[in-house]
Formats: sequence, C-alpha cells, structure tokens
Amino acid sequence: MANRTVGLRSLLPYLRAHRLALVFVAVLSLIRAGATLLQPLLTRTVLNGVGHVSIWGPVALLVLVVLSAAALDGVQDYLLARTAEGIVLSARARLAAHLLRLPITEYDQRRTGDLLSRVGADTTLLRAVITSGLFETVTGVVMAVGAAIGMLVIDPLLFGVTLVGVGIGLGVSLFFARRVRPASREAQARIGDMTSAVERAISAARTIRASNAQDRETATVSAAARDAYTSGLRVARLRVLVAPLGTASVQGALLLVVGVGGTRVANGTLTIGDLVAFVLFMFFLVMPLAQALHSYTQLQTGLGALQRMEEVLDLPDEEATDRPVRAVVVTPATAAVEFDRVSFGYPDGEPVLRDVSFQVPYGTKTALVGPSGAGKSTLLALVERFYETGTGTVRVGGVDIRELPRAELRRQLGYVEQEAPVLAGTIGDNLRLTVPGATDAQLLAVLGTVNLADIVERSPLGLDAPVGEGGVLLSGGERQRLAIARTLLAAPPILLLDEPTSNLDARNEAALRQAISAVSARHTLVIVAHRLSTVVDADQIVVLDRGAVAATGRHDELTDSSPLYRELATHQLLVA
Repeated sequence: MANRTVGLRSLLPYLRAHRLALVFVAVLSLIRAGATLLQPLLTRTVLNGVGHVSIWGPVALLVLVVLSAAALDGVQDYLLARTAEGIVLSARARLAAHLLRLPITEYDQRRTGDLLSRVGADTTLLRAVITSGLFETVTGVVMAVGAAIGMLVIDPLLFGVTLVGVGIGLGVSLFFARRVRPASREAQARIGDMTSAVERAISAARTIRASNAQDRETATVSAAARDAYTSGLRVARLRVLVAPLGTASVQGALLLVVGVGGTRVANGTLTIGDLVAFVLFMFFLVMPLAQALHSYTQLQTGLGALQRMEEVLDLPDEEATDRPVRAVVVTPATAAVEFDRVSFGYPDGEPVLRDVSFQVPYGTKTALVGPSGAGKSTLLALVERFYETGTGTVRVGGVDIRELPRAELRRQLGYVEQEAPVLAGTIGDNLRLTVPGATDAQLLAVLGTVNLADIVERSPLGLDAPVGEGGVLLSGGERQRLAIARTLLAAPPILLLDEPTSNLDARNEAALRQAISAVSARHTLVIVAHRLSTVVDADQIVVLDRGAVAATGRHDELTDSSPLYRELATHQLLVA
C-alpha cells in the first residue's frame, strides 16, 4: 500500500457533506467563546463596583451569560457528536464500498482481519478527529487568543509573566504530541494484526479443535494482542507526558501571577477586581490551551487512523482499468469462450498457464481435466477477469474481455467456485444474491433442479431457514448444490462450474449430472472436473498438463490418443 502522509486536507471529502452542520457548530462555538470571555470582565465590574454603585444589574447579566454559555456548550456538543457519527457512517460506507471493489489480487495479498480493522477500529477513531480533535483545537485557540488579549489589556506585566511560564510548558508538550501520530498508526496496525489472528483462529475453529491446537493458536493470538498492548502503551506514554508538563507550567505561572499580582494590589497599581479578572482570563487561557493540546494528540491519533483508511482508498478499484467500448452478444455464430495463446502467472510465482489456446463453441459442454495444479481453475478465473492475462487474449462472444466493462462481462457468466461459499443468512438470501427480485416459486424450482428441495421441506421456516455462518448448518454437498442453484437462477448464457460434484455422494452426483445435462441444452457450459464420470458425455474435453493443453477431443477419442487422459480414466475405472 502507498505510504503517503495525510493531513487536515485529507479530511475535506469526509466533511464536505456535513458542511452546513459544521458551519452552524462553528458559529455556536464562537458565540460560546464570546460569552465565556465576557465573564471575567463582568466579574471585574461587579467587584470594582462593590460599595460604590448598584451591582445587581451586572450580577444578573453575569448569571445570564454563564447560563447561556452552558446551554450553548450542551447544544454544540450534541450537534458535533451527531455530525461526527454521520461522518463515521459515511466513512465506513465509503471504505466498505471500495473494499468490495478491489482487485482479487489485493485480497490474495492482504489479511482479512487487517482490512476489517480499518473499517471498524480505524473509522471509530475518526470520530475523535471531529469531536475531540478538530473543533476543540480550533475553539481552544480562539478562547486562548481572546483571553490573552484581555490579560494584556488588564496588565501587560502579569501577561508577560504568564506567557513565559505557559510558553515553556506548551513548547515541550507539543514536542511530544507530534510523536503521537506515527505511534498511533503503529498501534492501529498491531490491532489489525491481532484482528487477523483472531479471524484466522475462529474461521478454522473445527480444524484447530480436531488438531488439539487450541493452546498454540491461543499463544499466537496472545502474542499479537501483546504487540498491540505494547504499541498502545507507547501511545499512552506519549500522551501522559503532555498533560503533566502542561499542568506544571500552568501551576508555576499561576503562583507567579498570584505573587506578583498580590504585590501590585498591595501597592495600589492594580485593583482586586483587575487581579480576579486577570486570574479568570488566565484560566480561560490555560484551560483551552490544555484542552487544545489534548485535542491535538487526539487529532494526531485520528489522522494516523485516517492514513490507514486512505491507504486502502488509494488502491485502484477493479473497474479502474475497464474500457467500456464494446458490448458482448453470445450467438451461435461466435465461439462462446476462446483462449488465444494465453500465458499467466500469479505475482511472485511460477507461470501457471503456458500458451493455452482452445475454443468453447456456443451451446456446447466443454470439460477441463488434468492433474492438480494444471491450471484448470485459473482458466475460469481469467474468464471472469479476476486476473488479467500475462500474454494472449481471452474472448467471450468474439470480444476481447479487456474491452468489456466487468459488469457487462459477468452478466454473461455464471460462476460456481470450487469451494463455493454460502453467505450467512437464509436459504432465500443466498439464492437471491444473483436475482434479488426472484419469487419464492422460482427459488423452489431451481432448488428442485439440483435435488435440494428437501432442505426447504425439513424446516418450518422454508426458504427463511438459516444456513449458519459460512453455511455450517448445511452439509458440504448441500452448500455446493445451493451455490449451483444460485448461479442457475440467474440463467446466464455461459456457466463456469469448478468441480461441481466434488462434495456430492453418488446419488446426488447422478441427480446433478442430469441437471447439468438439462441446463446444457440452454447454456454453454465450461466444467472443471476431477471426476471424469461427470464429463464423459461432454462435447469437448480439454486435457491440461503443467499449464499447457496436452490434448483435445471427446472421451472415446482421448482414451485412444492421449496417454495422460487414458491414465486418469483408468484410475477412475472408466476404461479397462
């Protein structure tokens, strides 16, 4: 991922949609700051007027100003919190939408837990940028400037004493505060590592239990948690250095002000009202500065999290390279799918495909067979444009798939993965993933096609029966058939099936073969198969070996002409 540094300018896309609310909050902040700064002046008027003039008017005004400032403070805090929640919501939606559109290669290279951490933990810290960071820092500076002006007007000498004491503490505190952002970013990265370790352990809970590996996995998660703990402590140490230094400088400055100011009151160069007003202004200078300093550290923490979010958002999405210049129409006049001298290798790996060429005629069933690692599943992934070919061309309907928008291409394709995932939810939710508007009757019909109607009948909830996390409430064969039914429901012209019968027993395999035969009359099928019994009737069988096409033909032709195919068929008792 890119490692660029973000600043306040990077917040603008998140703030833009809430600019009216933020402007209103800013106006309230200025009014509240003015009301707060008016209080020392009214206090001085009351104290200097005692025994000389009626003070009830200034006292009433002082009470009104104090209550108004408190009310404005509450309204501002609520509006700011609501706006911050809205910004976090939009940030999460934006980040999630981008994550779901990243190229498949990004998922191959990155840890799921770390990506989840960026959507969850990092976006939560963005709230602190708005509430405790940005506005409180700005408000604190406004208050401090106003208080400083008031102090300077009352007594320049006392102001100079205050400025020296507070300035030293503020400078040292800022020195440490600036180191919070990189430390916070490191801490968030360690939280991502810990989330990845937990996600890995939970997703493989059954395997871990069966292997008696609970203690080892617990140690792995604990080690990741300890790294997060250590990084968190580093951030905490930097933060706590800021507060004591600021407090010490303030207390020292206050003692000097009281000592010097008391002397000046005693010799008559300063009134008691002036001294009290100056001390109040001093508090209104120091407290906002301390709050602004704390908010600055919060801001650095939030910007560290924002940098992790921006690193993901800077990644180009899958559609960034689309060239929507052609439309695809699969007709009998063109090959449904064509590989033309295609070579491909995964990043940092050996070549998987070498100069592969073959055609899949319209309305036929083509089987891809060969030893494990021959590149069969990779061919289907290339047709889906999960990856771009290294060299050569893949065509669908006679059109280079690189000249098609991915959405248009995938409307022509139905793809069932080898380990077909079932999403947490209900049976109906899973089926409607491809066709959101499908009726219950259509869902029941497609379940019957893959011999899966019984999973609806055995539950009183019917199509609303839950499937569990990852389909854990279904058997392996049921999960695979549900995924196939989901694809068949969309009725695309071309079906890509990767090991559709790998988890089926003999009875359900036979039923699915019948379903595939029925579907092949209306669709073009490309099937990856280890069980040759499912594809002996294929119109074309492409034999792959070590990433290259070793032979092409029908079953009876290949048993005579291809030693590799004959060996595969012999092992599966399909030939003597």
